[in-house]
Amino acid sequence: MKIHEYQARALMAEAGVPVPPSEVVSSADQVPSAFSKIGAKQVVVKAQVHAGGRGKAGYVKLVSSADEAKQHAERMLREPMVSKQTGPEGVQVRKVLLAGAVDIDHEYYLGVVLDRAKRVPVLMASAEGGVEIEEVAAKNPRAIRKAWFHPHLGLQRFQAQAIASEIGLSGDQAKIAADIMLKLAKLFIEKDCSLAEINPLVKTKAGEILAIDAKFNFDDNGLFRHSGIAELFDPAEENQAELRAKEFNLSYIALEGNIGCLVNGAGLAMATMDIIKLHGGEPANFLDVGGSVSPEGAVEAFRIILADKAVKAVLVNIFGGIAKCDVIADALIKAAKEVGFNVPVVVRLEGTNVDKAREMLKTANIDRLITAADLTDAAKRVCAAV
Repeated sequence: MKIHEYQARALMAEAGVPVPPSEVVSSADQVPSAFSKIGAKQVVVKAQVHAGGRGKAGYVKLVSSADEAKQHAERMLREPMVSKQTGPEGVQVRKVLLAGAVDIDHEYYLGVVLDRAKRVPVLMASAEGGVEIEEVAAKNPRAIRKAWFHPHLGLQRFQAQAIASEIGLSGDQAKIAADIMLKLAKLFIEKDCSLAEINPLVKTKAGEILAIDAKFNFDDNGLFRHSGIAELFDPAEENQAELRAKEFNLSYIALEGNIGCLVNGAGLAMATMDIIKLHGGEPANFLDVGGSVSPEGAVEAFRIILADKAVKAVLVNIFGGIAKCDVIADALIKAAKEVGFNVPVVVRLEGTNVDKAREMLKTANIDRLITAADLTDAAKRVCAAV
């Protein structure tokens, strides 16, 4: 689960991380009051969306007056933000952050993630902040300093102090930075984060160390322990089809291809996408209906897939075990009647009750439904169909 920058700032402030004063607004009329509360000569106006590239898209602006801030906020709230991460349709901005501007002397990067190879969290820091950390890692990996720590013991002060020194800080500034690292690592563990990032952490010309932007992602599986964090979820920022899928216990992730996939089992779903690509196609989604799928859930899966205008064909790949083939066949028949197949639907069924399922589909005589002999045949047929 992702949260907005203004929410991340509040989490950090609550943990004792120094952040500049800020206010969040949902309408341009609220800007003058927010500008006055911040009390800074200059303010940064920042769109609050779950997509990157805000600065290049013109959705981060430095202003010197409330009128100027209001003009930019009004535009941001009116016009969808379009960046490399949003696609040409852009994303709607619903909230805008006003934050006190600071006179930056140097920018640093701080982040905590899980190192899956070592199976422990790792603190990463770099003296090259303000840019994508992936770029730094690719061009100058030595610029990223790392400290691994045990999840029960936490990041140790000597580790944080060493990292602060390695990225060029000294004296009181190094102590403050080390303290921020410790608090960030503690937040990562206590809140079940999958990412806790400050980019940039800045040293001002007055010598202050401040966090002026942050990103937090949380492990969905741990949200039951954090009602306060769960309440920060913004459904408006999520793919609506993915939200619909969750209601029916379906694992759905939208992709950019034109072949819809309906599969039971995550591993089989991955293999299905692989074989589609092997034969020249592009999957439009990952969709695992799971082992205990109901006919209603399977019909909803079709609704979700076929609602995607990019989908030109669908591949149904079911290996019947817990989810029996005849249940899926029944769902196919219901979906054909209730939803309608406006694109070719290629079906590969194997496993429990497969003979019964094939007979059901044959008797139903569904228009635009194509049965396949095996998975390779199914992939070839669906790729040919598009």
